[in-house]
Amino acid sequence: MMQTYLNEITAHEIAHFKVHLERLGYTKSTQEMLPRLMKSFFTYTAKKISEITAEDITTFYTYLHERPNQIKPGGLSESYIHHHVYALKVFFAWQEQKGTMSQNPMSTLAFKRPISKPRAILSLSEVKRLYEACENYQEKALLGLFYGCGLRKSEGEALHLKDIHFRSSLLYVRLGKGGRRRVIPLSEKVKIDLQNYAYKERPFQRISKRNASLEDQMAFMLNQRGKPMRGASYNRLLKVLLQRASISKEITLHGLRHSIATHLLASGLSLEQVRDFLGHKHLESTQVYTRIQSKQLWHLSNQ
Repeated sequence: MMQTYLNEITAHEIAHFKVHLERLGYTKSTQEMLPRLMKSFFTYTAKKISEITAEDITTFYTYLHERPNQIKPGGLSESYIHHHVYALKVFFAWQEQKGTMSQNPMSTLAFKRPISKPRAILSLSEVKRLYEACENYQEKALLGLFYGCGLRKSEGEALHLKDIHFRSSLLYVRLGKGGRRRVIPLSEKVKIDLQNYAYKERPFQRISKRNASLEDQMAFMLNQRGKPMRGASYNRLLKVLLQRASISKEITLHGLRHSIATHLLASGLSLEQVRDFLGHKHLESTQVYTRIQSKQLWHLSNQ
């Protein structure tokens, strides 16, 4: 009886949940992950959606802290547990919206967020060194997208040629986090760097259209095989730049985004302006950058 019920959940509600996430504009990885975590929850509780209570969720939360990690020794990370909490929050909000349940069992609960490690950011002089270490237009374009425009990794991956309007100096993010769109003004330097890459160096210019897919033709950043650049390729390229510039900090693409946000605040931009630039839904998400001590901001802006 339990197995039949779980099959029904998997075939219907969880499958529909994935479609719901796709319509909201979540990334493909999130579309896959959240339904998988919900399947884990329903396997544990073996209850119908309408029967789930706040106590069931609290019990599951406790179980996650006790459950052994199936990949490596030890338990689940706080970050992975928080992903479960987020999946529950989104799923039950959707169920309440649909009218499947009269009360959202997550509405009365509050869980501690995982403690984040200190954010590694670059100083202005280190950013300058990165630019000086560039040996081609592609490397400058990478810095332009993730530092100059503050894009997320998924936004850089989804960027198309048509999304950059060089004449009006604007970059359009069609599919940001949570499906939100935004427009980013390009500085003259960033515009020139992106323009040089697009018109002088982009690999597709040297590849026959007959051998390229439509996605290849549309994607802005391409690898040497003419395929759209993905996160791993971006990070490898950034790592080369960091080594060339003799910067030992653990900086990722998101570290470039953190860096520009910090520098913008240090330069006097308001929290609201930085929020809109980054594409945050809530001001609280942007306020994390104000936690850096004022002395550190002064130090960064004067290096």
